[in-house]
Amino acid sequence: TLGTQTDYRDGEAQTDPYSPEYIVHSGSVPEILTLATLTWGRGLPAGQAEMEIIDRIREKRAWEAALPPMDSPSNIAKRLKMMEAMERKEWAYREEEIDKLKKVQLEVFKKLLQSREENQNELDNMRLYNQWQNHQKAKDEKIRKIQRDCALMLRKLIVKRKNLIGKLERRDIIKEYNDFSSQAYAPLSRIGFFPDNNSDYYAVKNFYLNTFAGLCELEKSVRDSVSHLKIKAPKPKCTITKTGYIKKSARLDTVLAQVHQ
Repeated sequence: TLGTQTDYRDGEAQTDPYSPEYIVHSGSVPEILTLATLTWGRGLPAGQAEMEIIDRIREKRAWEAALPPMDSPSNIAKRLKMMEAMERKEWAYREEEIDKLKKVQLEVFKKLLQSREENQNELDNMRLYNQWQNHQKAKDEKIRKIQRDCALMLRKLIVKRKNLIGKLERRDIIKEYNDFSSQAYAPLSRIGFFPDNNSDYYAVKNFYLNTFAGLCELEKSVRDSVSHLKIKAPKPKCTITKTGYIKKSARLDTVLAQVHQ
């Protein structure tokens, strides 16, 4: 009752079953020869459809054995009537098989059409999404161009407004940088400058500083000598007397050293 499992399954190495040679005696018609068209993988092992075919072959052989001989007109008429009934039965069976095949084909066609429709819908959705993205890009570019043109026209209008009399004035750079309320230090947003527009550009975004996991990893990479500081008390720079007072010469030396530095 014990067995061993090899590295390769027996089913993977199994070939088609062996069919030995056979000899048919004269006068005998073995029933198994009616299934000679069935081979392994094509009808064998037998399923429900093959069993129905075997039953029909048996019924037909029984019907052929029950046919009356053609020795009298009555038997001939009876034989023709039985043959006509069998032919109608065969046609009805054939029509039933055709209906089954048509149903199977319709199911296959439905699945193919459904998959084709799903693929077409995916392509249509992707195409519509790409077109919408292209329109959005064109819209954003047009809005940016309008904003640039608007800022340019506003600057021109401001310059014209300053020079209403028509008197030409040269730009005084020293005066602008001397005045902290000028355009060099505090440009106005109405002339096209928005100081908070790119505020995120200067913000420092770092994984090691903004997240708890990054802080833990950064703490692991730092040496213990950095976190555990050893501070030594500084030595006095001047001489102290036994009573705790600083000598006048030492105080004078300290003042001179500070002045020298």
